[in-house]
Amino acid sequence: WFIFTFWLQVEPTATVLDIKALFHKSYPKWYPARQSLRLDPKAKCLRDEEILQTLPVGTTASFYFSDLGPQLTWGTVFLTECAGPLIIYLMFYFRLPFIYSPKYDFTTSKHWVVHLACICHSFHYIKRILETLFVHRISHGTMPLRNIFKNCGYYWCSAAWMAYYINHPLYTTPYYGQQQVNIGLYIFLFCQVGNFSIHVALRNLKLPGSKAKKIPYPTKNPFTWIFWLVSCPNYTYELGSWMGFTVMTQCVPVAFFTLVAFIQMTVWAKGKHRSYLKEFRDYPTLRSSILPFIL
Repeated sequence: WFIFTFWLQVEPTATVLDIKALFHKSYPKWYPARQSLRLDPKAKCLRDEEILQTLPVGTTASFYFSDLGPQLTWGTVFLTECAGPLIIYLMFYFRLPFIYSPKYDFTTSKHWVVHLACICHSFHYIKRILETLFVHRISHGTMPLRNIFKNCGYYWCSAAWMAYYINHPLYTTPYYGQQQVNIGLYIFLFCQVGNFSIHVALRNLKLPGSKAKKIPYPTKNPFTWIFWLVSCPNYTYELGSWMGFTVMTQCVPVAFFTLVAFIQMTVWAKGKHRSYLKEFRDYPTLRSSILPFIL
């Protein structure tokens, strides 16, 4: 925490972001995204869009400031998280030197499922990159720079672990052969389309530049009808995609990654579900967080 004697005279209609901007003029080191302002040291950080006259203060107010550290935009974070696994997986797929035995350098697998897995894995992350650039409207502005090392470490190392075994010269194909591969592929593709449909629906729910929250409802797109039963179907479809990829490749590292991803997405979905229930009194009671009627 930092203590400053800093007097400002602003209109009652000024926002927290306006105060941050004025503070930034006097202390250029702390740009608005790096600032955290609170009315009490133990209270929650004030949101940028909050207006002074709506806060529990009188004609004067004292704010507690803390430095959040260097920040990155969430768009940059998402792109870094997705570009890494895409490149790393392809390094193993093309069997670059020093990965496997020298005699396998720049060789290709004789199994069709290995090539199919590479196509699916690449498609997934290219899709996520394109969605970050052209679909998502990210409401959260920034994330601390230090967190990107943790996030990227998880995604990049997981991609390397999966890719090492799937592209290994001694990789064995799924037990039930082509039928198992086809089932996994159909699940993967179905859920990828569903995930994209949900992201488009959520994007259309927000106006450009607006932070107003609305209840998401199903649209004419059948892939969005799951909104009747689930608050975060984007996570449901994401889970389904990785389950399909697990079935297709029959690879233990993929199954482990899917399990860990399911646990993490469940935490996110439950938090989002609680937020919906808190903010909207008329929120549909039939909905679950991530799995219909279960979780």
